[in-house]
Amino acid sequence: MNLDNLSRIDLNLLVTLQVLLEEQSVTRAANRLHLSQSALSKSLNRLRDTLDDPLFQRTAHGLKPTAHALALGKDLPQALQNLYQLTLPPSFSPQTSQRHFAFAMVESAYETLIPYFIGSLLQQAPNLKLDTYGWTEKSINDLQTGQIDFGIAGRDTHPHAQFKVGDLADGLKYQTLFSDKQVCLVRQDHPILTAIANNQWDMAAYLSMNHVQVRCEGNDWWALDYFLASQNQHRNISATVPDFYGASSICAHSDLIFTLPSSFAQHAQSLYCLTEIPLPFEFMPMAYVLLWHERNDQEPGHMWVRDMVIKNIPKTLAAFNG
Repeated sequence: MNLDNLSRIDLNLLVTLQVLLEEQSVTRAANRLHLSQSALSKSLNRLRDTLDDPLFQRTAHGLKPTAHALALGKDLPQALQNLYQLTLPPSFSPQTSQRHFAFAMVESAYETLIPYFIGSLLQQAPNLKLDTYGWTEKSINDLQTGQIDFGIAGRDTHPHAQFKVGDLADGLKYQTLFSDKQVCLVRQDHPILTAIANNQWDMAAYLSMNHVQVRCEGNDWWALDYFLASQNQHRNISATVPDFYGASSICAHSDLIFTLPSSFAQHAQSLYCLTEIPLPFEFMPMAYVLLWHERNDQEPGHMWVRDMVIKNIPKTLAAFNG
């Protein structure tokens, strides 16, 4: 595309050409364009100079288009329609849209949240395509560069946490979806259950156990570990694994204890013979947040998808609290 040549063309002349092709009369074309015949004749002369063609010949029955004008007339209506579409405010029609949107989600959110909004979303936008990826240490950069459209991540609210709600990279915006507490899982016949039944469950008992940990965003420590470190305490982490399924399986087949968000704990218990026990000390909750870049803040398609995700999360909360 030669933009230098295009910049020399008055695009209003293309509208004039289209009306002349339709009316094949200077008088009728002038009336439609609310111009005098003299002004329209001047526009026609400019068109002839710009396109280096006479375009029309006068006959007893009006204007007769030249071969070049007829050839232009085949593509001109669509070109003008495309230009018109460019002048309209941005819009989004879920029923007809065929757009693609890419999500990156932490595993715990992917397993427990996506089933609650994907059905409603695709029911209203059946031709939409959703690409979902696991959340990694590169996902923030992918949001900034536009490689993904949305992120659903866990952000800690504790002041000692490495990743905190509101402490995000430049250009990113977020909406808190819900808060979640940390709980523990052990196998159903774990010896610690007897101690708990005898009211012997406290921080000392918790720290005396061996733990399995999930590595999140490339980090072996969670906010809980930073919290304990601030009190000169630490967990004995015997195994670190890349995903919640692996940690749940190890927990179900060993004496290791698994500390995790309560929302995923219920999912893990549906798959493995595990018992949920409370964290034996006070610890601030974490927050699941929906992330996007500010460049898409007012874009209709992104706004619609965000709204669909956000308004369906309360159903998930009801399920967790029930």
